Amino acid sequence: MGINRIIYLVDDDEAVCHALTVFLQASGYRVETFSCAENFLTFAAEGLVEGVMLLDQRMTGLTGLELQEVLTERGSELPIIFITGHGDVRMSVKAVKAGAIDFLEKPFSNQELLASIREAFSYADQYKKDRDCILELRKSLANLTAREHEVMRHVVAGISNRSLAELLGVSDRTVEVHRSRVMKKMGAASLPDLVRKYALCQQAGLE
Repeated sequence: MGINRIIYLVDDDEAVCHALTVFLQASGYRVETFSCAENFLTFAAEGLVEGVMLLDQRMTGLTGLELQEVLTERGSELPIIFITGHGDVRMSVKAVKAGAIDFLEKPFSNQELLASIREAFSYADQYKKDRDCILELRKSLANLTAREHEVMRHVVAGISNRSLAELLGVSDRTVEVHRSRVMKKMGAASLPDLVRKYALCQQAGLE
């Protein structure tokens, strides 16, 4: 059940909106409906931090793909599931390439819809987790001194304390102090944990 999780339904077919709203609410979701893309942009698009969008492709005014483009330009992270009775391969490929989670052609089963919604929320949760992790790593890196940063790069490369002391021209004890501070500031519980976090920094372009 999707208790308290919200779905934004954008579809100009009143009957479809009603049927989907009743079903999704019975499945434990909160649903907000919009009869066109323009209404969504006017009343709900700004500052959304959670939820999933069910978006019809062919509507009066902006199409679903055009709304997707607008949201992407605004930096929206809202997962989108397209629903349409007029889909084709080209359209679905374009939607997915632009970041859509799924593309369901009407009529679709309730099971298909719920599976797609669960996938979308799972994606959103993982994305938020990864984003929060990157933000924390950015803060941790900013707290390192230049020397601590240098020590960290060598430590994750597998250089021993003694070899690092010789490389930097300092005592073994000094290296141990720097290493201990790096572990604390990076919130690393172990060397493998530090290596993992450093790899995430590299993947995120922080290093």
